[in-house]
Order: sequence, then C-alpha cells, then structure tokens
Amino acid sequence: MGSEQIRRWESGALAHAVTDPFGQGPVPWLRGGETYFGDSGQIVPWYVDPEPAPRPGGRGGGTRATTTRSSPDGGGPNAADDVHLQIKGFTSTGAVAPGDAIDFHITVDPPQEFSVDVYRIGHYGGDGAAKITSSPRLSGIVQPAPLAADRTVSCHHWWLSWRLQVPTYWNIGAYVAVLTTADGYRSHVPFTVRDNQPADLLLLLPDITWQAYNLYPEDGRAGASLYHAWDKDGRLLGEADAATTVSFDRPYAGAGLPLHVGHAYDFIRFAERYGYDLAYADARDLHAGRVDPTRYRGLVFPGHDEYWSAAMRRTTELAREQGTSLVFLSANTMYWQVELSPSASGVPDRLLTCRKRKGPGKPVLWREVDRPEQEVLGIQYAGRVPEPHPLIVRNADHWLWEATGAHEGDPVEDLVAGEADRYFPRAPLPPYDERVLLAHSPYRDPDGVPRHQETSLYRSPSGAWVFASGTFAWSPALDRPGHVDPRIQRATANLMDRICKRD
Repeated sequence: MGSEQIRRWESGALAHAVTDPFGQGPVPWLRGGETYFGDSGQIVPWYVDPEPAPRPGGRGGGTRATTTRSSPDGGGPNAADDVHLQIKGFTSTGAVAPGDAIDFHITVDPPQEFSVDVYRIGHYGGDGAAKITSSPRLSGIVQPAPLAADRTVSCHHWWLSWRLQVPTYWNIGAYVAVLTTADGYRSHVPFTVRDNQPADLLLLLPDITWQAYNLYPEDGRAGASLYHAWDKDGRLLGEADAATTVSFDRPYAGAGLPLHVGHAYDFIRFAERYGYDLAYADARDLHAGRVDPTRYRGLVFPGHDEYWSAAMRRTTELAREQGTSLVFLSANTMYWQVELSPSASGVPDRLLTCRKRKGPGKPVLWREVDRPEQEVLGIQYAGRVPEPHPLIVRNADHWLWEATGAHEGDPVEDLVAGEADRYFPRAPLPPYDERVLLAHSPYRDPDGVPRHQETSLYRSPSGAWVFASGTFAWSPALDRPGHVDPRIQRATANLMDRICKRD
C-alpha cells in the first residue's frame, strides 16, 4: 500500500514537470484539467499535446534556451519536482514596473551554482518567447523547509537569492524566469512587468486563480491548495480537507508553471502576432485598485479566472458602466468569492482565503449571495466537460462570425472542453441594448446527463461589448500548435477590432 501511495503522489509531481518549453518553439504546453488526479492517481489531461512539439529551426525573434544536461528522453534539462526540490523559486513581489526591482527566493538541493534566464512571452516569429537577459552564476543554498499552519504553506522565511533590477527600457509583458542548476535541473518562475500607460487592451493574468490551484509542495506530505491536501499516509484528500488560505510566498508546484498558464500565453502570442496594442496587469492589481479601466478600450481575461474578490468585481462592473469592453476567453469565471490579506510581515495581498462551504459565515459562491456571475458575463458556469466536443455555431450571420466561413450549425471540433458555461434563464441578466448567443453546443457531463454550452455577447447601455466564450478551449484555438482554428482566430479578431475601433 505504501509504495502504491508513493506512486500516486510522485506521479503527480513528475507529471507536472515541463522539460524545456522554451526550446520547443511556440511553448505548446498545458498542465492537467481543473482537478489534478484521476481515480488512478495519475494526472488526467483534458486538452494537451500528447507528444512534445518537434523543435523547429531558428526563425528569429529571440535566443533559445541553452541545454545544459539532457533528460533521458532528449527533451532538454531535467525538470525539477517537489519531491526532491532540486531547484524551486518564487518572487516576493507582484507585478513590477520597468525601473523597479523584483526579488527571487530560490532553494537548490544539493547546494550548487545556478543561473536564471529571463524570457518574455510573445509571438517572436513563432518562437513563442525571447530570452531577454541572463543572471551571473549564483550560489544556491538549501532553504528552510516550508512552514505550514492549518494547511497554509508558506516560504516567506526563505532568504533572498537574487534581485533583478528591471531596466526602464524593458517591454511590459508576461515573463518567465528559467532557473537552471549546474547539474542540469530546471524550474520556472512567472512574473509580470506592467505600467500605467494607456493601451487599447489590458490583459489581466489570473494569478489569484493560479494560486488557488497551487499544490506546492506536491510531495505527498505538506502541500495544500484550495482543492487538495495530503493525509499522514500520503493519500490525496479532496476539497473538504483542503486549505482555506493559501500563500503567494511559495513556488508553483512541479516545474513552477501555474495550472492553465498556457491559456494566457496562447492569447499573448495571438495578440502580438496581429499587432494589438496590449498592456498587462495581474488579478491582484485589479483587486488592489491599480487598474484604471478608463485607460483601455477593453479588459481581456484570457484564461481560467475562477476566483474573484469583491474589489475585482466592483472595478470590472465600473469599467463596463464607463464604456470599457470586457472579454472573457475561458469558462467558470467569477465563480468563487475570495479575500486577500497581508502576510505575517504586513506585505499586502500575499494570502488568499476562500472558505467555500467550510465554517461559519455566508456561502462564497457569487450566485449564492444573489450576485450570479451571469449579471456580468451574460452566461455562467454549467459544469465539467469530460471530453472535448464540437462547438456548434449559432447566429452565423452575426458580425462576430463574419469572414470566418462558419455557417449556421457548423461544428468547430473539440472547442467545448474542460468546463463550459451557458445561459441560465432563472438567473438575472445584465442591462443590455443588444444580446446574442453565438453558439449552442450539446455535450454530456461526467454522469452522462445531456447538457449544453453557449457563447455570449451583449452590448451594455454604455456601449461596452461583453463577450464570454463559455469554454476552456477558446484561447488554445488562437495560437497553440495542434489546436489552432482559423475560424476562432478570425472571430476573435472581429471582436478585438470592434472593441479597438479598427477600420
């Protein structure tokens, strides 16, 4: 029984690993689904390339990662994991502006030198990322074990390993620090560089939802997320025994990339390829009031964005009322209500709390406090989709489907996947001048019950457009190898052009 349990959690840690995404060209990875494990204890991917993409020849636009030691499959350096903690790290700062510093806290076991290569996510001629800078060789140490209290795991006591002073000339965007040890183990730390300059579109990276799913350390002992924890025998426990508070002061599980991070990167590559004027921020920026919606024509929520604070929702609703459009490219958005609080040392917004159905107080589903998410999105979460189904085009004469070649009732294969939203007739709708459902797609839920997905668009009285794709698979269709669909690319461009008022 013991060895079986070890296989259960070790398989999870290793399955989360990514060998060398920045040597694979367009960064075509995605980890798992909305849960980490199937009944067998193995990761159950819902929408992922079964084999790594072949490495293309150089096409310009960035320097590729340097391979220091090959893994057995020849895919580049060995991926660090949470069992052995060969190299793991996190930043103790949120999004930073050019000219600011970002602090990295890194553990290395066994102690040895390591380096940090910093990449910016973008199109870059199809490469998907460009190397921007590299650190000098740094001295790595074994940091203290994570601290845990009531399932909340924190590494806030780790020593500072490296401070990156972001040059003023760096482009804003989504960045990944790639950590590599001298003996060839690798991990990743994502971070955001933002500013307050006006732009057509503001991309909001869902770091709050990323942290809710973070099971670090995924080692069969200490790790906990808002979904899972471990018992004393290394068995994976469910939501009833999971954490109610998680900390941002810790690495992400496995290879250090958040669950669903690929959704945001898919949209970034698409938007940069077609020249959209894009600004960047994190969900915590939206929460903390650092986002002024009047500076943008549209706010884009590119990936799974399930956990929302009251302040996030208030600012987003205000944006819509002031004429700023909203674009939700995933499903199960704005589902749980959360609170953010300072760390023990007083740093703001380092602890994320969601009590779900545990303990006293009000329920924390937005729809259960009489504020269903449909009042913002126009549709809301309906449930899981156990295997991909086609999206069925509806209202094909609408301008969103213009020049896509889509006709009424056409299937867009595999586009309803992961989770799905639909219109709920008994839930209130937002005020609107125009409203249309652009897809109506039948599928069966995990129990075999017939369900359907819908894609929604409405125009607020302020003139703002609000689009909700109603499926996890929309962003991957924009620029993920093996999943690109030209109809979805064109439809998304039609929407963005309308919002950005391109001729």
